[in-house]
Amino acid sequence: MAPLSLTLGYVPGGTPQKWARIWAQRHPEVPLVLHPVAAADAVAAVRAGTVEVALLRPPADVSGLSVIPLYQETTVVVVPTDHVVSAYDTITAAELRDEPMLLPADDVVAWADAPGDRVDYRPETTQEAMELVAAGIGSLIVPQSLARLYHRKDLTYRPIAGAPTCPVALAFPEDPQSALVEDFVGIVRGRRPGSSRGAAPPEPKRTARQKTLAKQAARAAAGKVARKSGGAGRGRR
Repeated sequence: MAPLSLTLGYVPGGTPQKWARIWAQRHPEVPLVLHPVAAADAVAAVRAGTVEVALLRPPADVSGLSVIPLYQETTVVVVPTDHVVSAYDTITAAELRDEPMLLPADDVVAWADAPGDRVDYRPETTQEAMELVAAGIGSLIVPQSLARLYHRKDLTYRPIAGAPTCPVALAFPEDPQSALVEDFVGIVRGRRPGSSRGAAPPEPKRTARQKTLAKQAARAAAGKVARKSGGAGRGRR
């Protein structure tokens, strides 16, 4: 029989390494298979069972899936290093209003009124769009993680003040058939080893009187143990 494993899909810019490290510590006998998926295919991969859980940027339709929001990414504009934008720490949308802007087919920034004049040619991927930015064809708006992922020495990026952030989430089937999925979700939620959703609730805090009575009972029990020990010792002499 093949060994059990858990497959985690992740979109470009996703960073599953932290959870993979914790998983390896807690489940050394169960490999965590990291499976890269295109942003547009991530939800379908979970629904089809190609991956059992996925780190993704959630689209509008996540029906049939449970989704746990994780964090929000800063939205940035990518420009050549000699572009005027590189002189600033942050840029505003208004300052990008007349900037030629590339919009790749795999764009993941949900910004309906994003600034810039759209370049007629639409590249298939963000990576291709980065090459066009380096060639001076236009600028590009992406989540910061993608700007880092496709970093080049001839490109730089700057945060856009007031731009919508890009959410990142964990998605898995609403009714997962594998306990391994629940274990992984627990890791992402920060549960400690051995804890579970069904664990008994903590005992209520004791009152001051209850604490005093408990201490008195403990001292009395300790005294009995001491007397017995002393008596046993005298009997052996």
